[in-house]
Amino acid sequence: MAFRRPDLDPGRPVYVISVAAGILSVHPRTLRIYEEEGLVCPARTPTNIRLYSENDVRRIMWIRHLTQNLGVNLAGVRILFELEERLGTRILERLYAEGAPDAGGETAAAASGSPTG
Repeated sequence: MAFRRPDLDPGRPVYVISVAAGILSVHPRTLRIYEEEGLVCPARTPTNIRLYSENDVRRIMWIRHLTQNLGVNLAGVRILFELEERLGTRILERLYAEGAPDAGGETAAAASGSPTG
């Protein structure tokens, strides 16, 4: 069982843009673009420095998965996030499960004959 510190709140903004970019292996400009597109909204310090939370980092990981692995553009990502929020369902988890390797080692898309990559 993993030990979890009680003072670690996943919604608490703690990472400056360079650290968040390093965690995610992206350029800081990528994070700024996601913010400009309305996909992520990092907190700001009184001196206007962006601070990203664990939840923000997870959300960006979803954005990267959708764009890099599933070929969804940023407008599509925004629609998926909006649908998920409006419907209160976990659309993204279903998409991930559909693309995840099954017991045979194939992806669901490959098993159905859909082109990948």
